[in-house]
Amino acid sequence: MNIDQELYDLAAEVVNLNRAAGRQITTAESCTGGLVAAVLTEIADVSDIFSRGYITYSNEAKIEMLGVSEDILATLGAVSEATVWAMAQGALDRSGADVAVAISGIAGPKGGTEKKPVGTVVFARALKNAEEEHVVADTHHFGDLGRAEIRRQAALVALRLLLP
Repeated sequence: MNIDQELYDLAAEVVNLNRAAGRQITTAESCTGGLVAAVLTEIADVSDIFSRGYITYSNEAKIEMLGVSEDILATLGAVSEATVWAMAQGALDRSGADVAVAISGIAGPKGGTEKKPVGTVVFARALKNAEEEHVVADTHHFGDLGRAEIRRQAALVALRLLLP
């Protein structure tokens, strides 16, 4: 896989700092389709801190693999902070990791709406045994940069969320 240098360097930093902190990490990805996990696994010996990632592109996969509530998906949609928070919590619970990051969005070229245009991506980070104030859920509007660049930008944000 041809990973650009910015992604690779950030992934190496994530791996090294989480290793130093003794933290296990996991990912729950939708619009990035496993890009974050792919970049992490470009780093040699990452298996000591990263044992699995979840690619849950469909709503059914989010429900089955991560335990996301059908009600959340029906009410708020796959591209919502509530959905990625549930994805991150599900990944954390199922993996036994210390930190999870989740991503869902609209990479385009189709699928955007007036309220959620192409380039809208939501992120969440969940920490094991964390208090409410440590909850991170955020929406980014990258704009219509093209599918590949939206996914790349989303991967960069997700990797930053994995930094200790």
